[in-house]
Amino acid sequence: MTVINKPVLDMQATGAKIKSLRKFNNISVSALQQVFGMANPQAIYNWESGKNMPSIDNLLILAQLFDVAVESLIITNLIEVQVDGNIGRQLKSA
Repeated sequence: MTVINKPVLDMQATGAKIKSLRKFNNISVSALQQVFGMANPQAIYNWESGKNMPSIDNLLILAQLFDVAVESLIITNLIEVQVDGNIGRQLKSA
């Protein structure tokens, strides 16, 4: 067995990052609602509170609006996982 560090999405920290960048860029929730063509702002509030995550398409749009890399929007934590030796070597070399 091999131990690897597996990244796990931190939805609350990711939501806080989205909210922080939105405020830093002086973009209102209603403006984002218009950009995404949403009938109401609840999805955006859910992203910012960590209840839900934006789709990949929406993450790309947010990154463009905030002028950041998509990777900087997504906050992860690492957890140790034991895996089969073969896959462990493959993951470590990737």
